[in-house]
Amino acid sequence: MQRPPSVLSSSNPFYATRQDRVMLARERYFERGENPSGLVPEPVLQSWGRCLGARRDPDEKISFDPVSKVRTATLLTHNRALIEAAQDPLAELETVIAGSQARAMLTCSKGIVLMTSRPTAGDGPLLLSAARVGVNIAEDAVGTGAPAVTTRTGEVCHVRGGEHFFRCMASLHCAAAPVRDARGRTVAMLDLSSEAGPFRFDASAMAHMYATSIENRLLVGTAHMHLLLRFQASRSMFHTPLEGLAAVDGAGRLRWFNGVGSQLLDRARWPDEGLAAEEVFGLDLRSLLELAHHGQTRPHRLPCGLTLWVQAHLDERDAPTLRAQTDASPEPESGPVPAEQDDGSVAGPPSLAAVSRGAIEQALAQCQGNISRAARLLGVSRGLLYRRLREWEQS
Repeated sequence: MQRPPSVLSSSNPFYATRQDRVMLARERYFERGENPSGLVPEPVLQSWGRCLGARRDPDEKISFDPVSKVRTATLLTHNRALIEAAQDPLAELETVIAGSQARAMLTCSKGIVLMTSRPTAGDGPLLLSAARVGVNIAEDAVGTGAPAVTTRTGEVCHVRGGEHFFRCMASLHCAAAPVRDARGRTVAMLDLSSEAGPFRFDASAMAHMYATSIENRLLVGTAHMHLLLRFQASRSMFHTPLEGLAAVDGAGRLRWFNGVGSQLLDRARWPDEGLAAEEVFGLDLRSLLELAHHGQTRPHRLPCGLTLWVQAHLDERDAPTLRAQTDASPEPESGPVPAEQDDGSVAGPPSLAAVSRGAIEQALAQCQGNISRAARLLGVSRGLLYRRLREWEQS
């Protein structure tokens, strides 16, 4: 009588549990040298490959060793702004996960633990060793793990049980999300780990939400000498992970968006140098400064057609400098250089009033709605064109 195929047999396309699939993946990869594509996430496979390339053995016994006290102190000092930004979100997260027996850890970009939540009753020997300030949980120290994979990919990652490279870490489940600074660099990872069994909630979503909260606070705290914009469809989302953020410099150019703002407006998080705030928000720098001065939060229709609540904030210490830069750089009222006439006189550029609505609409259609290109084509400034469009909307 022929025996039925084993649950872990490669001839059986169905596997009872995720654990079965991981066991089969490990057998194929580590024992047969085969690619277990589809059984574990690709970033995990890539991490396994890097660990083998570093001549690590999956049967090794590892220890969670802290770096030196001097290096720990240096890292804590260097990441002071990050730690300050993470204080309140991490305290809130600790309360949220208190009954789940999960631990939260914030690491620097090098994988060194900077902050942790309090121990829980579910902590086993792995978490008791790993969740300590100064411990190195980077890939080169402890193999495949969510923080290590997130460092490589810049994306949210979930590593479950046997997906860890070292067998001794098979009881650990972890999810991590990146924290980026205003230059787009990944400066930290927020990790949730459980040794009491698989998470009974969406740990990836939770890590992402609180990493976003930390990132927003870090961006706000480092927006020195910039005008900070908050925006969303509802002002009730301000000061939450769902708010859009952007920074405007003294020349009225956008320097960065946070993740929500970038997605909401379909813009790159770090725009090209010449992207004007007026092109995106329909408000020039003077208008934004006035908004900040009066502390207003108001609904505003953007050039893209969205109506969002917008709030501008400027540190009072920076206000005089930014206003001085604005006054010193008045917006030009024309685009091209005036042309010389036959009689030797110089003709000024056409005023917007002299340009018909039909010509403006034709130029916008020709430029596929690009305000900057349409303004250059018409020989007027971008700001004047924005103001005329707003006048038509209000009429």
